[in-house]
Amino acid sequence: MSAATKVERTRITVASSDAEGAELAARLALDLDGVFEEVVVAYQSRIYGFALRLLANPADAEEIAQDAFVRAYRALQGYPVERIATLRLRPWLYQIAVNLARNRHRHRGRRPSELALVDENGRERAFPAGEGDDPMAALERAEGAAALAGTIAALPARYRAAVVLRHVEGLSYAEVAAVLDQPVGTAKANVHRGVTLLRAALAEPGR
Repeated sequence: MSAATKVERTRITVASSDAEGAELAARLALDLDGVFEEVVVAYQSRIYGFALRLLANPADAEEIAQDAFVRAYRALQGYPVERIATLRLRPWLYQIAVNLARNRHRHRGRRPSELALVDENGRERAFPAGEGDDPMAALERAEGAAALAGTIAALPARYRAAVVLRHVEGLSYAEVAAVLDQPVGTAKANVHRGVTLLRAALAEPGR
């Protein structure tokens, strides 16, 4: 399957998910307790998968996913009906998961497996841009989903989250920026930098 076809399928899936989210949000505003379980069923796999890509640890990802829905429910209890009805549930839940993952990452310190951004002399390393401008083309060169997942997990946290949100979860740059609480320009730069690191890692001998 070509990269273009995969991107198009992602767009269709995201559009369908967004429509489902809008309908759920409208119903949630009218019956929080009755509809919240449907929200959990609709998004628990996505939130778990997202957390797993951020943390590369199934147990941690499961805990993050569970905590995310607990925090979401508590937050919704304090929201006015009008705000709940207009929530974009998927990006909002990702934002909660990101914050939980950041807290866990901060308490545990820097991941030793992160791809280094500086050389042994403290200078920023130069990474090849790869062929073409389509970041999905670089991802296509991975030998398998497991290898790609491991490479993504080795990215520094700020690039990892940006790449996963943009190219795995299919969010727009504006949504990525909102989830990560940063300017759109910063989100774009982090996605680009993360993809550059991925290309470099996937191009290493033995991949």
